[in-house]
Amino acid sequence: MLISMTKKRYQRITNVLSHRQKDLTILAEDVYKPHNLSAILRTCDSVGIGKAYAVNPTGGVPTFSASSSSADKWVELEVHKTIEEAIAEIKSQGMQIYAAHFSSDAVDYRNIDYTQPSCILLGNERSGVTDKAAQLADKRIIIPMLGMLPSLNVSVAAAIILFEAQGQRLKAGLYNKPQLKEQEMNDIAYTWYRPKEAAEFKSQGLDFPKVNIEDLP
Repeated sequence: MLISMTKKRYQRITNVLSHRQKDLTILAEDVYKPHNLSAILRTCDSVGIGKAYAVNPTGGVPTFSASSSSADKWVELEVHKTIEEAIAEIKSQGMQIYAAHFSSDAVDYRNIDYTQPSCILLGNERSGVTDKAAQLADKRIIIPMLGMLPSLNVSVAAAIILFEAQGQRLKAGLYNKPQLKEQEMNDIAYTWYRPKEAAEFKSQGLDFPKVNIEDLP
């Protein structure tokens, strides 16, 4: 039992988890500035993304910054060593990958149907999505720019695209029915508030204890 958790807090957690979108995510390709990665994860949490992906050539993850407001606690980040490995994993889940990339065949980001299983591929601050990654994606998308600068900060671009996706999904009613199963919601909640105990249960291959809301203060 999560002794330190109140009924009110647990209800808020389950409400958040009931809106998580398992078939909407992002893939950050070598987004090496910590504050940008943190800001992207914060947006993910805001639109109901529970798991994001990243590729970092060093095999690690940049240190999170205060701009995330602890978003890294609420959004799982799965790191892959290569873009090929990451894309293969995401496509195996039936998602279409849309690369934010200046290609001749790129379409306006608003012309994509994000109610379908979707992953947004974003590049780093210096050079954007690599040509290799763009070719591995299913489609290329752009945010039309009318000013002197050719592009937006990567975290800003992520927010614009993801809130378009959220808007489409809200209109389609995809947030009305939980996508996570009851056991998944229980396990995620336990991981959030008992991370050390959860890691121990997981290492031993044991099921997480069931949270009974009636036992909470």
